[in-house]
Amino acid sequence: MFTLMIINKIHWLGVGLSSPPGILYLNDQRYDLLVWNRSVDKAKTLLKNKINVNELDISNFSKKLDKNDLIVSMLPASMHIEIAELAIKFKCHLVTSSYYDPQYEKLEPKFIDNDCLFVCECGLDPGIDHLLAHKLIQEFDKENHQDIKSIDFKSMCGGFPDMPNNFKYKFSWSPLGVLKALNTPAKHIKNFSEIKSEKPYKKINFIKFNNEKFETYPNRNSIPYINEYNLDKYSDILEHFERGTIRLDGWSKAWEEIFKNIENKIDLENLSKKLWEENQYDNFEDDRVLLYVKINSKNSNNNEIFNKTLYLDESRPIINSAMSQCVSYTVAFTIECIMNSKNKKGIHRIFHDEKNVNYILNKLNEYGIKIKQL
Repeated sequence: MFTLMIINKIHWLGVGLSSPPGILYLNDQRYDLLVWNRSVDKAKTLLKNKINVNELDISNFSKKLDKNDLIVSMLPASMHIEIAELAIKFKCHLVTSSYYDPQYEKLEPKFIDNDCLFVCECGLDPGIDHLLAHKLIQEFDKENHQDIKSIDFKSMCGGFPDMPNNFKYKFSWSPLGVLKALNTPAKHIKNFSEIKSEKPYKKINFIKFNNEKFETYPNRNSIPYINEYNLDKYSDILEHFERGTIRLDGWSKAWEEIFKNIENKIDLENLSKKLWEENQYDNFEDDRVLLYVKINSKNSNNNEIFNKTLYLDESRPIINSAMSQCVSYTVAFTIECIMNSKNKKGIHRIFHDEKNVNYILNKLNEYGIKIKQL
């Protein structure tokens, strides 16, 4: 017996700069939506005073939770475990745009027992990158190639100012996350072998994409995504598999002092505050998001049998930024997929079946985020 997921109310926690487009979309669709934020006035301003905002206090928030509600946590990643435990306690579904945390493993049986779903990694990166990867890999599989010598997979994403500044970067929100990511060891496949980079910014590659120069470096641990993307069956012929970050040409030179600070273990909290003061977007400036996923495969004669790239390249005024649209629209459209899912429970990254991948990508296209192919 297949039954559609029951969702009563949606609770959106956290109204930072990445949230407004998704919240406003859900409100426009007339879903039963409650918005929560520590600073009510700040959130109301970001939401153009269109939506009532509740002051986020965990005790008061808990009192509003009912079975089959859905919680969206756009709070700092360090708070997701606490919110997940609340979701379990009140038998609620949960959505975050943040990365999967290994600590979630012990929580999954409880979500399954509750017949509830927890979907993470449903923003831009991680999120849309997964959708494009699944779409390309499904297309590659359907071609049923019999002679495959090698597969080269690259997924690169970055946000930066549309008009480059001297620093080759600007911040939409706290720089701390960017600094910590630079300090997080990364793993990927290169020349058929697993490579570990203790300091990812020391592994800069200089590339051309659509006739523009960029810099890339590996992002976190790519290895689990081989299985997530259903590429484990090709593991012996994966010549290159990398999820990475893309930056403007000249970024590594402009950031040399930052790298030295990281090397010297300078307090990242204070460095983050300094960077935030010096490198915020101006009110009427445009941000830009570039994401591409590419698969190139060759046969035993070294001839290309598959070479396709899916990408998005969007710019928006910072007040309604490309980054915030890509992140929060994807969260909102994922919620709609949850509402239409049947008998799905447990903890998962963003949907990867053809129906839901196409639904989210088509909705993004409808809202101006165009996926293109090379």
